[in-house]
Amino acid sequence: MAMIPYLPTFQAILNFIAATILSTGYFFIRRNNQAAHRKCMILALITSGIFLVSYFYYHWTVGNVPFAGQGMIRPIYFTILFTHIVLALSMLALIPITVSFAIKGDNVMHKKYARLALPVWLYVSVTGVIIYMLVFHFYTA
Repeated sequence: MAMIPYLPTFQAILNFIAATILSTGYFFIRRNNQAAHRKCMILALITSGIFLVSYFYYHWTVGNVPFAGQGMIRPIYFTILFTHIVLALSMLALIPITVSFAIKGDNVMHKKYARLALPVWLYVSVTGVIIYMLVFHFYTA
């Protein structure tokens, strides 16, 4: 389809938006604005959900995109990619667990899990943008 070449850019934008929304949500909860925090977290979930659907569709259609970089950038890229993938997979469990505690109103457990989920989710979102830039702009095939 005609949209497929634009999906990596769209996905990078979604990752950037998710990181921005997550940071904003953190800002709000640190100021005890639970309503604004909740709205940000819902938006982050929706944004990341759209990303995930788009990502799976793109890779189902296109397959893997090889990294063309050579030299020292290769081990750097693959280290970032490996940590990104492992932590992204962990988020598939960590986010629903954290959200479930929020929905149940168990703020103690929600806070406990959110302290782990937030930095990991931010790392995955930011490294997603870095991976996109490396593969599609700096080291193209």
